[in-house]
Amino acid sequence: MQLRYRFRLYPEPGQRIAMARAFGCARVVFNDAVRAREDARAAKKPYPTGAELSQKLITQAKQTTERAWLGEVSAVVLQQSLRDVEAAYRNFFASLKGERKGEKLGAPRFKSRKDSRQSIRFTANARWSITPTGRLNLPKVGEVRVKWSRILPVVPSSVTVIKDAAGRYFASFVVDTDPVADQARMPAADATVGIDLGLTHFAVLSDGTKIDSPRFLRRAEKKLKKAQRELARKQKGSKNREKARLKVARAHAAVADARRNFHHQLSTRLIRENQAVAVEDLAVQGLARTRLAKSIHDAGWSQFTGMLAYKAARYGRTFVKIGRFTPTSQVCSTCGHPSGPKPLQVREWTCPACGTVHDRDHNAAQNVKQAAGLADSACGAPVRPEPVLAQRDEAGSHGSPPDARAA
Repeated sequence: MQLRYRFRLYPEPGQRIAMARAFGCARVVFNDAVRAREDARAAKKPYPTGAELSQKLITQAKQTTERAWLGEVSAVVLQQSLRDVEAAYRNFFASLKGERKGEKLGAPRFKSRKDSRQSIRFTANARWSITPTGRLNLPKVGEVRVKWSRILPVVPSSVTVIKDAAGRYFASFVVDTDPVADQARMPAADATVGIDLGLTHFAVLSDGTKIDSPRFLRRAEKKLKKAQRELARKQKGSKNREKARLKVARAHAAVADARRNFHHQLSTRLIRENQAVAVEDLAVQGLARTRLAKSIHDAGWSQFTGMLAYKAARYGRTFVKIGRFTPTSQVCSTCGHPSGPKPLQVREWTCPACGTVHDRDHNAAQNVKQAAGLADSACGAPVRPEPVLAQRDEAGSHGSPPDARAA
């Protein structure tokens, strides 16, 4: 399995200038390649190949007065920018033909120096290295200080240097992990768990555990509103506006980092303690168009389930997603009796068939576990409630409070 390891970089002022120069040169080559392809399409000519673009936009361009500054950065950075263009067009055409899963992709667009994310990539040909003192030595940039938060399992073949909207620099390594070593690190577990995701509680487990929603964005709203007001008052194009923009970007980055850290800790804990994990496939895009959109985006369900999926595959666990139209809140998890849809303000209900008093979210988590085939009866055989037709207006609403403010 390939994993991405990201570490914070702290470049010196001169190194920041060199990185900005590399970002700009890679961006110019990328835009020139997109323009060459668009011109060929408009003229109804064959698309130029990668070798032709490399010869024209890099080798020959360096000899001209207008593009002589391309020689001030590593040639590998420029070559990788051309590869990015080829990959972008390849994915675009695969999306048009239906060969690529997921949302439809648009044609590659031109990059701007005002984009929130700038990146360059160094491969082994660039002869980058990690020094004995723990610094990252990049060609024509120098030895950059790195904050190593963990150990790289293997020596990576390439490194991507990223600058985000908050002005932070990162080194991103893609490494191949050893499946045998990964599974040996994780202790064996016999438990299974079903998870019901919501807003009042971020997650309710089938064993009755309730995990409160941290609501990172809601807690930071006061600070964000103040920063946004200060940004709105600044004159466009001024240095003070750029300072205010960085302040807003750093506030949003702090919220995103805190949310990602929470998801990592919780997903690792669930994978470590359980051999199998089941969740419901929620329609996040549809729910994000409702009045609870801000709370749903703040919860970050898609990021959390994605972490569960790749960690389960890495450590030899089982991860199951049940259908989003499974009526987990309408069926008694004890006897399987369908009691029909219920308003969101109903948090507890009594089964009319067996008389069991259910907590809405706990009952949904147990039904998620049973629908995934992870629940066992007293004899050890899998048990499931009888099939019931799903109600479309109930899917994905578990745990949502009736009041938008409470969310």
